[in-house]
Amino acid sequence: VADAKHVIICNYDLKPGYAGVENPLYHKKEGVSLLLGDAKDTLQALCNELNANEAQTAPTGAEKIAETPVEEAGEWLHDAKEVIIVPGYGMALAQAQKLVKQLADQLEQQGKEVKFAIHPVAGRMPGHMNVLLCEADVPYEQLYEMDAINDGFKACDAVLVIGANDVVNPAANTAEGTPIYGMPVLSVDQAKHVIICNYDLKPGYAGVENPLYHKPGVSLLLGDAQVTLQSLLTRV
Repeated sequence: VADAKHVIICNYDLKPGYAGVENPLYHKKEGVSLLLGDAKDTLQALCNELNANEAQTAPTGAEKIAETPVEEAGEWLHDAKEVIIVPGYGMALAQAQKLVKQLADQLEQQGKEVKFAIHPVAGRMPGHMNVLLCEADVPYEQLYEMDAINDGFKACDAVLVIGANDVVNPAANTAEGTPIYGMPVLSVDQAKHVIICNYDLKPGYAGVENPLYHKPGVSLLLGDAQVTLQSLLTRV
């Protein structure tokens, strides 16, 4: 990396790495920018700076700048009339249920209908998602069991998946011999747009690749759900 024109280093401090060897990159006078501190805070500040610069240099005429996943997802939610939110174990790990509630409230204030689709085995115990959403004061009448909402995905404008994988994996219908084959799943792939907030692209607990990740009309917002949802909430 020392040969690159510019190097941006996001490290907690300037101490040597595991090997204990001083890094001369830290003292290079030209072409190196040091952003020290917690990586989450540093990257958030960097994202804010990029967004501010983008706003100041908005494209005109035939110019066009590709949308980021958050911008794309924000546009989809802005244009949607009906939004279905699918919570999963990742939401529980990130303790993001209150942010999910805030986002749902914001969408409702904009005149959109918001529903929650609850898969019976989402999470690590029956009723796990119901308990978490109840703690966040999501009204019970907004919670729909799989059988009651599955036919509604076809007419839904946007689906927001929060930390769920196996329970929305359409491979359950086709991947014979896998642990999830034949398992009923939420038919989110039938929606017009799907926004997936997952920590990464690794398979879920069952270890089965999810073809949703490569489908057109799907926006992937990767990382900790707390950070992702806050960015999406700001965009909305």
